[in-house]
Amino acid sequence: MYLKILRSANAIHPRAWDFIQLMRWDRPIGIYLLLWPTLWSLWIAGQGSPSLNNVVIFVLGVILMRSAGCAINDFADRKIDGHISRTKERPLATGRVKPKEALITFTILISLSFGLVLLTNQLTFYWAFLAVFLAALYPFTKRYTYYPQLFLGAAYSCSIILAFTAQAGDLPKEVWLIYIANLLWTIAYDTYYAMSDREDDLKIGVKSTAIVFGDADRVIILTLQVCALLCLVLVGQNFALGIYFYIGLLAAAACFTWEFYSTRERDAQSSLKAFLHNHWAGLAIFLGIVTDYALASV
Repeated sequence: MYLKILRSANAIHPRAWDFIQLMRWDRPIGIYLLLWPTLWSLWIAGQGSPSLNNVVIFVLGVILMRSAGCAINDFADRKIDGHISRTKERPLATGRVKPKEALITFTILISLSFGLVLLTNQLTFYWAFLAVFLAALYPFTKRYTYYPQLFLGAAYSCSIILAFTAQAGDLPKEVWLIYIANLLWTIAYDTYYAMSDREDDLKIGVKSTAIVFGDADRVIILTLQVCALLCLVLVGQNFALGIYFYIGLLAAAACFTWEFYSTRERDAQSSLKAFLHNHWAGLAIFLGIVTDYALASV
C-alpha cells in the first residue's frame, strides 16, 4: 500500500519515482534506524513529555536528513553502485538521475532541515553544523578507511544531541552515554549491511568493517551490541528510568541474539535480514522509555 502511494506520484511528475528512489523513500528502514534513537533522546530530555513542536520538528528532520544522506551517498557512489548487484538499479547508477540533480536534491533537503533547526534554539543550531558535516563526509570515507561505519554512527548519533538540546536547552554529560550507545549499535547493524555486499566490495576495492572484521564479524557485532546495551543501562541509572525501560533493553537483547543466530551461515541474504531486523530493537527500547515515563506518572 505504501509503495503504491509512492508510485502514484508519477501521475504528478513522470520522474517522481526516480527521486523517491534517490531519497530511498521506498526503503524507509534508514528512517526508522535514525528515528528511534532521536526519540529516545527527546523523550528522556522531556522526562516523558516532549513538546509536540519538537516531536514534529524531529520526525520531519529525520526524514529530511536521511533523504539528504541518501542523495549525497548515491552521488559519491555513482561510479560504484553499478558494479554491485544490490545497488546496480539505483537512479544515479542507471543514469535516470544526473549527478548535478542529486547535488541539488541534497542542497534542498539540507536547507529544509536547517529551516527546522531555526525553530529550536541557538545551542541546537550550533550542533547542527556538526551533523551536516558528518552526513556529507560519511559517503566518501569508504574509499579511504575500513571504518566508514564509524563515521555513519557518528553522523546518525548527532540527532541525539540535537533532540536533547532542543528539548532541554542544555547538554549534560550523561547524554554522551546515549550517543556512544547509538554509535556502537550503528557500527554493528551497518556491518551486517556491509556483509551483504562484501563479495562485490572486495572485487571493486570498497572498504568496510565487514571486510576488516573478517571471520570474526558476527562475534564483533554481538560484542558491540552488548556494549551498546551496557551504555544504555548506565543511561537508565543516570536518568532514573525504571523497570519498563530495562524490559525494553531485554527485548532488544533478544533481537540481537536472533540476529547472531540467524547469520550463522554468514550469507548475504541473512546478513541483510539481520540489518533490517535492528529496527525492532530500536523500537523496543523506545517503547520501554515511553511506557516507563507514562506509568511512572500514573
